Amino acid sequence: MTNKELLYIEDALGHEEFLKTSSCQAAQNLQDQELSNYMKQLETKHTEIYNRLFKLLQN
Repeated sequence: MTNKELLYIEDALGHEEFLKTSSCQAAQNLQDQELSNYMKQLETKHTEIYNRLFKLLQN
């Protein structure tokens, strides 16, 4: 993996971490249950993406 590719993955990890955390916070603060559930789904999706990107660093 090149330095540029590594920097891209690290940057993407940071974005996914932010999106995951933001989704979690939003889900906890929303009163509307349907919106809260949607934000929890987004949190799960961003967690999956984060984990996939992290695995790239382990190879």
